Amino acid sequence: MRVTVRQRRERLVARHLLSGGAQTAEQAAAAVVALHGTDPATVFLAAGARLAAPGPEPVERALYAERTLVRMTGMRRTVFVVPSELVPVVHHSSMPPIAARERRSVLKALAEGGGWDEAWLKDVEASVLRVLAEAGEASASELGVLEPRLRERFRVAVGKPYEATHSVGSRLLPLMAMEGLLVRRGRPSGSWVDGRHLWGLAPEMEELPAAQAQAELVRRWLAAFGPGTEADLKWWTGWTVTEVRRALAAVGAVQVELDEGAGYLLPDDLDPVEPGHVPEGAALLPALDPTPMGWQARDWYLPAGHRAELFDRSGNVGPTVWWDGRVVGGWAQRADGEIVWRLLEDVGADAAAAVEARAAGLAAWLGDVRVTPRFRTPLERELSA
Repeated sequence: MRVTVRQRRERLVARHLLSGGAQTAEQAAAAVVALHGTDPATVFLAAGARLAAPGPEPVERALYAERTLVRMTGMRRTVFVVPSELVPVVHHSSMPPIAARERRSVLKALAEGGGWDEAWLKDVEASVLRVLAEAGEASASELGVLEPRLRERFRVAVGKPYEATHSVGSRLLPLMAMEGLLVRRGRPSGSWVDGRHLWGLAPEMEELPAAQAQAELVRRWLAAFGPGTEADLKWWTGWTVTEVRRALAAVGAVQVELDEGAGYLLPDDLDPVEPGHVPEGAALLPALDPTPMGWQARDWYLPAGHRAELFDRSGNVGPTVWWDGRVVGGWAQRADGEIVWRLLEDVGADAAAAVEARAAGLAAWLGDVRVTPRFRTPLERELSA
């Protein structure tokens, strides 16, 4: 069975809700498995691009009131916002080996930079858990007052060009989150673009064998992003090839032919998508949106000639303009709030009008909020200047 580029784009538009239509923030997140959360604004902008009635309120309600969305460290040490039922799947599929490596790194740095050993670190951890059990939620600075050892500082990479000073808290709190002990669950002190979230104790988590969790995550990824290749999944998850292949076998993935070679679909998802099944649609997706970051091989939706303008040197995608299931340009917000955009190819007057309408809608719900991507790209910098 062959799946054409046209069919893949039709699937993408429909399943990633690029024409809008999500009724809730939870639905928007589930459509792409998880929202990237490294840049706080991405969570709201990515959900907003998919919501029928965009705005920060649905996302804030899900994150901070109902807690049906959870911010956590996941695949590739990336911060994601995931539906609450997916938390154990993401954690047990990916985090134990990452957390184990990070703990070894933290212990080595503390021993070399401060002379502290494992017993000392465990005592500080236990204190943090006790403090949060009493306080409920606290910022990193508040925790430093309640547990002063978190404010202890130490040097790393002494004598090297990248020598730096870290606080114990800056290394320990993220480590405890990787281990499933803490979550960044509280409303930030500023607006929704603020990244200073409050820390809290992680809720109890269902225990899952790693292989079972990996199979479920691959099932969700194929349902949203399929068809995709082994290389796509290895890149997205950060797993080994062996783990990817085991998970594909566990879900009964069916091999299909793509332009890049062998791809995979779920066994109940083999019906062909006819051209024109999904209407053309414009979308303005934010930096680090999960759609452009969902595959390693991107030629079928992102022309190679556009990448220098739309990615930074570390491979982080900036704000993108989409039409008909592919990237056709980029956008930015200026200091006065105006949303400006540029097409990198000629897609016709109808597409330009649709992009303009989307830009006006985005400016309207952003209002007085100003968004600057954490990782800036050449086109975003130029447009926002």
